Amino acid sequence: MQRHIFFRRLLLLPSLKSKTPTPTRLLIRHAQLASQARPQLPFLSTPLARSHQFRYLTTERKRWLVYEVYLGFKYTVYLWAIVGCSVIAYWSVQQEWLERKYPTPHEWGFITRLRFRIAKWGPDRTDWVETDWVVIGEYAKNVVERLEDRDIDGAGLEDLAEGGIWIDGIGEAGYDITAKSDPWRRGYYEALILGAKAAEQLDDQVVDKTRHLVFPANTVIGPSNPNPKPIPFGSEKAPLEENCERAYDEPETFYMRILTTRGFSSKQKMDAALAYASWLDFKNVTEAAARMYDWALSLASENVPATDVPYDQGSYVLQDTARAPSTNILDALTALAAHKARNEDISTALPILLSILRARRSLPEPSAKASDTPSYKAEKPSDSPWTVDNVLNTVKRFAAPPAYPPPPSSGESPPVRDAKERCEEAALNLYIGEIIYAGRGREDGLAWTREAVDLAEEQLHKLTPSDTDAKQTCKECLSSGLENWAKMAARLAREEREKEAQNTPTTGTWFGLWGGDGRRETTAGRWAAEEAVVKERTRRAQEALDELQAPNTPLGSLFSV
Repeated sequence: MQRHIFFRRLLLLPSLKSKTPTPTRLLIRHAQLASQARPQLPFLSTPLARSHQFRYLTTERKRWLVYEVYLGFKYTVYLWAIVGCSVIAYWSVQQEWLERKYPTPHEWGFITRLRFRIAKWGPDRTDWVETDWVVIGEYAKNVVERLEDRDIDGAGLEDLAEGGIWIDGIGEAGYDITAKSDPWRRGYYEALILGAKAAEQLDDQVVDKTRHLVFPANTVIGPSNPNPKPIPFGSEKAPLEENCERAYDEPETFYMRILTTRGFSSKQKMDAALAYASWLDFKNVTEAAARMYDWALSLASENVPATDVPYDQGSYVLQDTARAPSTNILDALTALAAHKARNEDISTALPILLSILRARRSLPEPSAKASDTPSYKAEKPSDSPWTVDNVLNTVKRFAAPPAYPPPPSSGESPPVRDAKERCEEAALNLYIGEIIYAGRGREDGLAWTREAVDLAEEQLHKLTPSDTDAKQTCKECLSSGLENWAKMAARLAREEREKEAQNTPTTGTWFGLWGGDGRRETTAGRWAAEEAVVKERTRRAQEALDELQAPNTPLGSLFSV
């Protein structure tokens, strides 16, 4: 059976081979199939020409783009985090530096202390082209408002009377702050004084209510100002009078707030009264200024018995047989004499200044206190800054807030004749020299001025860098003295040359053609030589006047004691 099947297959095999056609490999020969049964999709075919589409957004490319976006976002977040941390660190160091330079009471709130530091820093800023008193005044006014708000930093304030006291033209009177601490009261006083200074600077400024911009009052366009001053090129358009109002409160508001507040010391009130009187002198309100000077003098003598007042009640001249005058009385009398001299009452001002000069020269010399000299032998300080004590003190200064400075002197005791008082003596000589020179005693006035310059320059060279107040007083006295001396000598030298020109005849012939040119030889006289001396002294003293203390950087101030 198997054999039969095998032979049958052999017989059929040639016939099957002849009927099967020869296959053709069309898929290999041609790129495209002739049949239309299978759709021709571009992304499935092999690209053979540039006109064909490509697949750019692949799975791998998607993953790469997502990763790149993630890296960009991450590095952007890191960059802004670094910038933000750097800004916060710089701001923190700056505030620490400002706190050490302009201390604020620790019991105030954070916002109040921050704004008070910025306000006090304003007049001393070197990054401003001009002092922006608008910003300073707004900060000072905001600090005062926060301190007077019982819900913020004014808890414990009491009105002087039921419902408060209202003063016409000034506003509400002061408060009773006796329940507050001494740092709080001193900070409140400094804020009021700073507000008064800003008010003086902004007295002639108006604000445009429509644009909230501040302009000088003489640039306002309106009936009250028929000839307005032109606005500088590039500035905003001049305001209209109907849109303007006073830019800031009047100085009287702040000064009277101090004078009517219960809790300030006599010296604080006296200083405010003298500042207010000086402002009234500037505004040519002579009678009101005189009353304010008298008020300041009464405040200076407030704690002195009536029988021990060292000056005459009528002439204000210090008596030689009386007790030594206090610092407050000397300052008040000096300001009063300057006021009378400015108002041409020389016969009253000069005796007052001479009596004050005698009193200052008779002050006791400063003596070293026993408590200042230690009874044991002090160890030699180490030259290395990396000692244990220095490191611990530096860490303590970093961690602990700076202590609020102790209260200043009350001024109720007589001063000693130290460097600052000698500078005050130089200033008195300067005042006396001006008065005598104006009273036709020109040579004597110049001699007093020369003596003031000598004394101020001598004391300025003796001062140490720590005597900042005395150095500032001596610099102001020396600068003013040199300026007055130069003007006095120049005027006397000019008059000397004119007088010599009138008394000396010229030589020569007509038109200067024969025998000479008509010119005369002159020799330098006494006041011309004095003028040359003043120029040389000014050049020599300019080094001391221009000497600037190296500014403390915010980081360096942290390491200073």
